[in-house]
Parts: sequence; structure tokens; C-alpha cells
Amino acid sequence: MRKILSFALIAALALGLAACGDKKPEKVDRTNFTPALAGAPEWVLNPSASCKLCAVGSARSGAGGLQFQRTEALASGRDELARMISVNVKNMFKNFQEATGTGDAETFDRVATNVSKQVTNQVLSGSRQRDIWMGNDNILYVLVDLDPTGVKEAVKEAARTSLGNEQALHQKLQAKKAQEELDREIEKSFGE
Repeated sequence: MRKILSFALIAALALGLAACGDKKPEKVDRTNFTPALAGAPEWVLNPSASCKLCAVGSARSGAGGLQFQRTEALASGRDELARMISVNVKNMFKNFQEATGTGDAETFDRVATNVSKQVTNQVLSGSRQRDIWMGNDNILYVLVDLDPTGVKEAVKEAARTSLGNEQALHQKLQAKKAQEELDREIEKSFGE
């Protein structure tokens, strides 16, 4: 059942990528942005204006120099691309409210807690730097893209090879381990 569901999800993603290619992205209102982004190319604020499947990564300058900053920004962009394709999210929200006392001595207590964890495991074959820009505050922005035809081929290949092979079973086990790790973290955080 999970194999069918996974295949349906992959097929829906492929169709979604094909369908969203014809839409024109909206222009971003730049009036409320900081001066550090003055002169930024459109893709820094709206990556979908530049390509069908792309993301922006950024990194601050540091002792590692420009090459390290660029590598960090590329990694950040690839991470965002992987989350766009597939992400496993687990979230818990708790809300507690209590009123005690009466009249002028009445008090009201409220506690709200939100915990979220996102895990992704995605191979990005063919991801590459498409553009680069340095902000006025020395933050480097990198536009990273994926070739949609490469993604379609990867989806087809994943569907062909994941039907009962050992690698698919291993991936299933890794996903289960990640879920169990998240459950343990949530229990630690909330003591349940």
C-alpha cells in the first residue's frame, strides 16, 4: 500500500512540475525591504521568477573566505530544493489556558507550545548554480536550479526500481528510523 501511495505522490509531483511551468510569477513589492537588498535581482526575492524548479541559498561572509561562503550558500539552496521535492514534517501544538480566583483577584494563565521538525532525504541529480549576487551587507545569494527533465527522468527511474528491491526496503527502514527519532525528541521536549 505504501509503495502505491509513494508512487502516486511521485507522479503527482511530476504532474505538478509540468503544470506550474506556464504560470507567470508575480512581482515582489520591494518597498519594505532593507537597504541591504537594494539592487537585488528579482530572483533573490522571488526565485520562481527565474526558473521552474529553483531555490535561493544565502550565506554570510566569514573567515572561510568567498569560496566557503559560496559553498555554504549552494548547500542552503540545494537543501531548499530537496524540501520542495519531498519533506517529512512532524508537528505538535499544545495550548493551555486557566483562570483562577474571582473578582479583582482573578488571574489568567496561558501557555502555548509549538514544536516542528522537518526531515528530507532527496538525491538532486543535476542541481547547479544558475546565478550569484552579493548584497550590500556582504551576504552572498546563490540561485540553484534543477533541470525539470532530469527530475522527470529520476521520478520514472525511481518508480521502476523501487518496486520491491532491497534499496527501497532500506529507504523505508531509514524513514521509519527518522520518524522514531522525531518521536523521541518530541517526548524529550514535552516529557510525555
